[in-house]
Amino acid sequence: MQTAEAYARCLALTRAHYENFPVARMVPRRLQPAVAAVYAFARTADDIADEGYDQPGGPILSIDERLMRLRDFNQALLASELGQPVPPEWDWIFTAVADTRQQYKLPILLFQDLLSAFTQDVTRKRYETFADLLDYCRRSANPVGRLVLLLHGFNDEKRFAESDAICTALQLANFWQDVAVDWKKGRVYVPQEDWAPHGVREEDFGAAIASTQLRGCMRFQVRRTRGLFNQGRPLPASLPFPLSLEIRITWLGGSAILDRVVAQNYDTLRSRPALGTVDKVRLLLRAFFSI
Repeated sequence: MQTAEAYARCLALTRAHYENFPVARMVPRRLQPAVAAVYAFARTADDIADEGYDQPGGPILSIDERLMRLRDFNQALLASELGQPVPPEWDWIFTAVADTRQQYKLPILLFQDLLSAFTQDVTRKRYETFADLLDYCRRSANPVGRLVLLLHGFNDEKRFAESDAICTALQLANFWQDVAVDWKKGRVYVPQEDWAPHGVREEDFGAAIASTQLRGCMRFQVRRTRGLFNQGRPLPASLPFPLSLEIRITWLGGSAILDRVVAQNYDTLRSRPALGTVDKVRLLLRAFFSI
C-alpha cells in the first residue's frame, strides 16, 4: 500500500472517533498524519482487546480469539520493523506506523507496551496493589504521552516524567469515573489492598448506590490521583503553543472529572460523572488564558 493512502485511512479513522485521545486534536498540520498513525495502531488493538472485534460491526471474538489476534498484531508490528509483509487488513496501519517510526525515531518498545496492556485487559480483572495498577498505567497510558512528546521533538526525562504523571492520572480518573461500567465488564480497578482498610467488599462495586465504605475508599483514590496530576502540572508551561494548550486542556479535563466525583460524594455507581458541552467550553477558556 502507498504511504499516502495509509496515512489517509489513519486520519479518517481518527476523525471518525469522538473519544478523548490525549494530545491528538491541536497538533500542527505537519504532525497530524503521524499522530493519526499512532491513534490507528492503538485504537485497533484496543478494539480487539476491549470491544472484542477487529472491525466495527464485525463478529465478537472469544477471549482466546482476542489473545490470538493481539499476538498476530504484535507479530505484524515486528514484521513491519523488518520490512516484511503484514496481514492485508492491517497493511495500512503498519505502513503508516513504520513510516512514522522511521521519520521520528520512535522506540518500538512504546508500541509493544501498549499491546501488552491491551492483552492484559483481556485476562486480568482485578489488581491486588496500587503498584500493580501503576504498572498497567505505565504501559496503557504513558506511552501515548511519550510518543506525542517525541513527535514534537522532546525527549528529556523531566518532560517524560511529568507526562507520565498526567497520563497515569488520566487513566486513574477514568477508572474512578467508570466503576459501574467496568463492573458490568467483570473488572474492578480499585486495588484490592485498599478494600479491607476501608471496609469494602467486592459486592459493593455492583450495588446501585455506593456504600459509605466504598465512598471512603474512592475518596482515598481521588486524593492520590490529584497528587499525580499535580506532579504533571508544570508540563504545559515548557511546551510550545498549541501543544501547551492541548496538554493544559487535558490536565484540566482530568481534574474536572475528579471534581465531579467529589461533587457526587464519591458515588459513581448511581450515575457516571461526565463533562457536558458547557463544561468543555469553560475548560477551553481556562486553558487558553492560563498558558
